[in-house]
Amino acid sequence: MLFTGQVQSACGFASAAAGPFYCGNDQKVYIDLAFYRELRDRFKAPGDFAQAYVIAHEVGHHVQNLLGIMEKTQARQRRAGERDANALSVRLELQADCLAGVWANLANRDRKILETGDIEEGLNAAAQIGDDNLQKRSQGYVVPEGFTHGSAQQRVRWFRRGIENGDLKQCDTFSSTGVL
Repeated sequence: MLFTGQVQSACGFASAAAGPFYCGNDQKVYIDLAFYRELRDRFKAPGDFAQAYVIAHEVGHHVQNLLGIMEKTQARQRRAGERDANALSVRLELQADCLAGVWANLANRDRKILETGDIEEGLNAAAQIGDDNLQKRSQGYVVPEGFTHGSAQQRVRWFRRGIENGDLKQCDTFSSTGVL
């Protein structure tokens, strides 16, 4: 669902500050169109494939929902302290990045959709919206314990892994060592 400014979803009210998100309660992806201007101008991540990466990441959450991964992770988060809950969130988000990469690989294999520079656009977007870069921009310093999506390096690594392999099995961030 496309929106600008604010939206009511089955997961509650969301403002543009939340950015794009997936709501498992209604199985919809919510994209704030203003976020794309922010992605281009504020985060210096322009391009159609940067935008496609964002959508593919959110659709990755839908895949996680369909596979039961999201429900299991949320149950574990409810039992965990804040630090461990954030670490689980990072693993969920990095997996969605990997799934976005799997989509890019398969879509290009089947339909030859990628143009010169597209992968670089997606990798740049992943890096620019890494928690470390977002924290540096907003508060001037980085607090890794507060990460919920992963560092720029982690996001790039997992998105690239999906692009290079095109294999869902390569996206297991929960049993993989060295993720965090």
